[in-house]
Amino acid sequence: MRVSREKAAQHREHIIEAAGALFREKGFGGISVAEIMQAADLTHGGFYGHFASKDDLVAQACQRVMALAIANWEKTAARDPDDPFAALLTRYLSPRHRDDPARGCVFAALGADAARSGPLVHDAFAEGLEPLIGILAESAPGASAAARRRKAVAAMAGLVGALLLARAIGKRELSDEILDATRRELLAGPGR
Repeated sequence: MRVSREKAAQHREHIIEAAGALFREKGFGGISVAEIMQAADLTHGGFYGHFASKDDLVAQACQRVMALAIANWEKTAARDPDDPFAALLTRYLSPRHRDDPARGCVFAALGADAARSGPLVHDAFAEGLEPLIGILAESAPGASAAARRRKAVAAMAGLVGALLLARAIGKRELSDEILDATRRELLAGPGR
């Protein structure tokens, strides 16, 4: 039975949404196309009607997750106009974020997987990273645009690395210390 274009578009959205959460939770290789389709309540056979390959789905799911992250970061920064940089760092380096990788940062959850992927995924990650760095740069301390950009790039690397490390260890006390120490160090400096 043939589905309408509207229904096909809905199916595609369900697949991308399911894949975004499952990839962040289990990694690119930790979840099969069949499992993604099952999570989207669709049959495995319909996958290639929507995507050219699993890498195509990976790239599109990551782009979707990154677009949501951009919107969330903009809201977080706008809610604290007095110190948006601190608000962004505090939200990112929280135990809540650490404890929910399926809804968290795609860079911390899938950075190592993306590094082993092909150009399609590399491009999606680069395109998603730039706006986040831009949001950090707009809110970062610094006398010049170049100094704020440098601070934002370093902060992004510190955020992702700290979250990844905090998730990788089993000791809650040390994990919390990693999040707190990274936030404090990224906020330290001139004018703070």
